[in-house]
Amino acid sequence: MTLALSQPVQAEDAPKEIKIATEGAYAPWNFTRADGKLDGLEIDLANDLCARMKIKCTIVAQDWDGLIPSLTVGKFDVIMASMFITPKRLETIDFTKPYAVDPSGFAVSKDSPLGKLGVSTEKFKLDDQASALAAIEKLKPLLKGKVVGVQAATTNLDFLKKYFADTVEIREYKTTEQHDLDLAAGRIDALFAQQTSLVATLKKPEFAEYTVAGPGFVGGVFGLGTGAGLRKQDTKLKEMLNAAIDSAIADGTIKRISEKWVGTDVTPLK
Repeated sequence: MTLALSQPVQAEDAPKEIKIATEGAYAPWNFTRADGKLDGLEIDLANDLCARMKIKCTIVAQDWDGLIPSLTVGKFDVIMASMFITPKRLETIDFTKPYAVDPSGFAVSKDSPLGKLGVSTEKFKLDDQASALAAIEKLKPLLKGKVVGVQAATTNLDFLKKYFADTVEIREYKTTEQHDLDLAAGRIDALFAQQTSLVATLKKPEFAEYTVAGPGFVGGVFGLGTGAGLRKQDTKLKEMLNAAIDSAIADGTIKRISEKWVGTDVTPLK
């Protein structure tokens, strides 16, 4: 495929080589294959953006809780790990424009009160407090007393603490793979994560009796969407990445890659 550039993104002072970090444990966005190689939506997208910028990129794995600290001390140059752009994170690092917007929601057993309602396509913006809070209040009695697994140090955890702390028992995990194992073993009742990640998890045979249920939520604690994190001083690199993201949105590449990996278009709305 010929990569069409919306505008030149390289300049004399542009970096010629960068290192990109991902978690490598958040399928299908980024994960480590059995052969040890990184794969997923963000791996494909990172390689595409690097080709557009005409620079050499190395992609490495880094534990989630070490991503921002390691970026700031220079272990790598960019984070692409399904990280939401939030005001709190912007205090420490900078972000590109969003390259994806993906609602978060619950996965529960099909025979649970919430599960019996079936799959919902509704999406609520937390910035629209009236409608979002009404949707949350409808969910609370359906989840009351349940144990919900969520990845630690994420906006998904922030959401649960803000809106469901008085309703459910929140159990934190270092990785989503760990809470998936506990759900399969019956040690927790539900998961809260990005809906595309939950859909991928529930395709595994051990989750045949589970479903994504209830609406999805965006905005508010989830910020502006998913973007690439970088150091505040790397303004030229940010300019290059933004131009490459614009180009990948304009020619449908992000749509194609996201539909390949998560079965839906997560391209940010203009």
